[in-house]
Amino acid sequence: MFDLKPLSEEAIPPALDKAVRYRLLNEPMQAESICLDILAIEPDNQEALINLVLALSDQFPQRLQSAFKEATEILPQLTDQYHRSYYEGILAERRANVHLQQGTPGCGHLAHHWFEQAMSQYEKATEIRPSGIDDPILRWNTCVRSIARHPEVKPEPEDSFHPLLE
Repeated sequence: MFDLKPLSEEAIPPALDKAVRYRLLNEPMQAESICLDILAIEPDNQEALINLVLALSDQFPQRLQSAFKEATEILPQLTDQYHRSYYEGILAERRANVHLQQGTPGCGHLAHHWFEQAMSQYEKATEIRPSGIDDPILRWNTCVRSIARHPEVKPEPEDSFHPLLE
């Protein structure tokens, strides 16, 4: 087995830039690896934690359950409540979009549930956002428009219990 090689502290700022670049190049596993290398040296590096959350969410279409679990476990490490709420909203919104893209039976109900979760977190983030930062409002509006565009995105009916046949 091979051992991981540590980064130098001076390499952290350019490594963070590379993580962002790899996300933009649609290489989230590379971005994830870079963030993990940074966090091995600076476990509380907020920028690396946020980029790791985003890199994991970029992997939702390939591995929804495990990437979602890993990303949500990182959120408590964010020291700012605004960021915790905002990025929890991002994770829920991206999960809603994956369910919507799957097109499987019930995907509209799942998407609706996750859009609601996202919007709830965006509401919390909006209440405590820094002055001049309207990102949670922009994300809220995107959720509203996504729900409006897709008629299959609706709440699950109250009487949707279907017992299994024996």
